[in-house]
Amino acid sequence: MDYSMISKIEKAKIYAEERERIQFDSLSVQIKGDNNSPHTVQYDHGVWNCDCNYFKSRGVCSHTMAMERVLVDMVELGQVVH
Repeated sequence: MDYSMISKIEKAKIYAEERERIQFDSLSVQIKGDNNSPHTVQYDHGVWNCDCNYFKSRGVCSHTMAMERVLVDMVELGQVVH
């Protein structure tokens, strides 16, 4: 492995540890529910959305809350689509 690659790996470690450097603008993930059916959770510039029925009626669900826990301190919390 060449020196420049070693340098990039070390820099990547620093970036990963300094989470405040990272800002999510948007993402889309699949979460398998209890019945093994996938739900699509999306985050777009501070706004959460999920395709499950509970989210459609309440504006929050276990899927979006799980992603907030996974991405703690990396995304804005609690903003939902109405």
